[in-house]
Amino acid sequence: MRWVSLSLEVDAASAEGLADALLERGALSVELTDADAGRPGEISLFWEAGGPPNARWPRGRLSALFDAGVDLVQAVAAACWAVEVPVPTELHTEPVRDQDWVRATQQQFGPIEISPRMWIAPSWCESPDPSALVLKLDPGLAFGTGAHPTTWQCLRWLDEQLRSGQSVLDYGCGSGILAIAAKKLGAGRVVATDIDPDALRVSLHNALGNGVALNLVAPDALGAERFDVVVANILANPLRLLAPLLAAHTCSTGHIVLAGILEIQEQAVQAAYAEWFDLARRYDCQGWICLSGERRLA
Repeated sequence: MRWVSLSLEVDAASAEGLADALLERGALSVELTDADAGRPGEISLFWEAGGPPNARWPRGRLSALFDAGVDLVQAVAAACWAVEVPVPTELHTEPVRDQDWVRATQQQFGPIEISPRMWIAPSWCESPDPSALVLKLDPGLAFGTGAHPTTWQCLRWLDEQLRSGQSVLDYGCGSGILAIAAKKLGAGRVVATDIDPDALRVSLHNALGNGVALNLVAPDALGAERFDVVVANILANPLRLLAPLLAAHTCSTGHIVLAGILEIQEQAVQAAYAEWFDLARRYDCQGWICLSGERRLA
């Protein structure tokens, strides 16, 4: 047995955040469905057919795929702590049969439009617009394929606001997609960092695949360098803890971009950065928001 499927029920407000937290703690994939599917309380949501954009099931069922060697109890507890929800008392697990995972995975991913001039496309897909800026990125071990609203929010900010030659720090780089996009958009010095060594290796691989050069370092090797733009797409709790550090790495009048924040966490994150920034909501999508602001003069 190589894989184990884990399922648990969650309320609507915490479903998306917990799904991302599980991915950051070893889940290979996470699926969200209606917890009442197949029962009288089942609710059908058809967003594409004009339904309310923020429609949610009252309770959802998260199904996550893990390597059989992962400590599931520890992974779930850590994920719940990260998004500040109670650890569930009941977990359901079952072994998963082998199948052609490569083919199955490729069928789930296609080109993603970030803006009229920017797309993300897996290596097995043709570019939908040859004249557009295309980020070549395959789903893998590190978080950040462009499909999630928080990644889209940061990419959209870079596409709209980044100026040629500006220096950029991607803190918690995951797959490196934000750093790669910054470089392709004309940034000067771009540094990507992550506490996970695998994320740095994946970011290097993806940078080479996109033909760009990144400076990849561990967080403790950043020193006192300051940047014109600091981007951090993580989760609200670590973002609050990192506020003094990220502020210290932002130049006076430089900009910070924060994502991975649920709507209910907005005020807490703004308060954590109030000493250095007046953060404002830049984007909101599916319950996630992106905050940005300019660092005050010292």
